[in-house]
Amino acid sequence: MIKRYDLIVFDWDGTVMDSTAVIATSIQSACRDLELPVPSDENARHVIGMGLAEALRHAVPQAPESMYEPLADRYRHYFLAQDQTIPLFSGARETISELHEAGHALAVATGKSRKGLDRVMDSSGMRAYFHASRTADETFSKPHPAMLLELMDELGMQPEQVLMIGDTTHDLQMAINAGVDAVGVTYGAHPVDQLRALNPCALLDDFHALRAWLQANA
Repeated sequence: MIKRYDLIVFDWDGTVMDSTAVIATSIQSACRDLELPVPSDENARHVIGMGLAEALRHAVPQAPESMYEPLADRYRHYFLAQDQTIPLFSGARETISELHEAGHALAVATGKSRKGLDRVMDSSGMRAYFHASRTADETFSKPHPAMLLELMDELGMQPEQVLMIGDTTHDLQMAINAGVDAVGVTYGAHPVDQLRALNPCALLDDFHALRAWLQANA
């Protein structure tokens, strides 16, 4: 039996917007500026999806506590210089528009700040498609289930009505913690084997495959 999901929640960076490389290199550049240990590409990508403060602590655990605020400032310097030009993934706008037209409630759960999400929602022209959102400076960071639990409460949904879509283990573990189904996308920040270990409903290689899966299963 095809299961209809009344609420579909998207992660943003690395899932809807092709920002993984920009985030990782911004973390690395900020570390170089402050003469801190520079995380590898893998480690810089792994923290994508967390709130910024938590992400930097995980990426650069050797830094003195006093350095995390200036590190965040340098990260923003590099990221904000580029974020207005970061594209959506091919097929993202069409898929999300189609889901909206079909009557699904749509939401975003992201490691971005509220200010950051609002900025890219407006610059990408995607705001009108989404009914609600949660950011990492408003509630607990992923993989804590709070973002999903709060979205379900706001939109009047039960866990069995909800699907989470994301590119990181943080997204998939958040879904597990909230008791909702999840789909992983393999074109973002985390390796396929790490995503597969969390047993999502599907692992999909691009937005066109995601669109086909949603048409068949949602």
